[in-house]
Amino acid sequence: MGMASLILRKTLRAVLTLWIVVTLTFVVLRSSGDPALIILGVDATPEMISNFHHDWGLDRPLPVQYANYIVHMLQGDFGNSFLDGRPALTVVGERLPRTLQLSGLGFILMLVFGIPAGVIAALNRGRLVDRLVVAAAVVGHSVPAFFLAILLILLFAVRWHMLPSGGANEAASIILPAVTIAAGGAGVITRFTRAAMLDALRQPFVQAMLARGVNWPRTVRAHVMPNAAIPIVTMIGFLLGALVAGAVITETVFAWPGVGRLIITSVGRRDLAVVQCIVLLVATTMVLANLTVDLLYVWLDPRMRAPAKEDA
Repeated sequence: MGMASLILRKTLRAVLTLWIVVTLTFVVLRSSGDPALIILGVDATPEMISNFHHDWGLDRPLPVQYANYIVHMLQGDFGNSFLDGRPALTVVGERLPRTLQLSGLGFILMLVFGIPAGVIAALNRGRLVDRLVVAAAVVGHSVPAFFLAILLILLFAVRWHMLPSGGANEAASIILPAVTIAAGGAGVITRFTRAAMLDALRQPFVQAMLARGVNWPRTVRAHVMPNAAIPIVTMIGFLLGALVAGAVITETVFAWPGVGRLIITSVGRRDLAVVQCIVLLVATTMVLANLTVDLLYVWLDPRMRAPAKEDA
């Protein structure tokens, strides 16, 4: 399969995935309850509810609503918020920089701590440092985000008064939520890096390189680590795609004004356009991350670029 055909096939699969997500989100949200009852309150009269439905097009058949939504979405119109009438994309766009800031720092911390820890553990397999690193990785991956967040607040904000407990009014406010986001991902990256390094170290070429007189550090740096890169890149891609979705709990606990906290309030208030916009954003992030990983596969593994041999 040629490179262009491979990219086209994976791109079409990504577009199909996004369409399925958009469709399911649209149907589920409109089957979960009447937003007029939430927004107008229990004292709303039938006439007020009917006017709300008419003004927002909710009195039309569901297939018509869906068709209109798809047409407008392809034109860059993701609908307006029920609460203030502003475009949903504008509402989400105001919160997105904060989420990118928090998720970006959390992702950097994952890589900075996860990859070196996995490499160190693999190169010291069976020793005390290996056991300590693996234990820390298991704890980091296993502890729920909300529990870790509350624990960090109790220690660093309430007991020691070292860092803010929430909000985004100070530069230091990002530290605790970023650590919370990074902890689980760093544990996963550490374990995958260790496993990938151990698998590469078992390959015959390692002994061959050492037998030819290549020193150990160069063998690890130039040959072992590149061969271990593919499974590590895969996991990093999955974690990168899930960052926005994973920030929901963390942003809620730390009162961080980002997209994760916005989706909680929007779901509770049945602000359909905003929820649909956020879900599409999260799905697009995951799909693009997976597509990037697939393309990196082709770059990292020359065998995937080679044309398939036809059977004789």
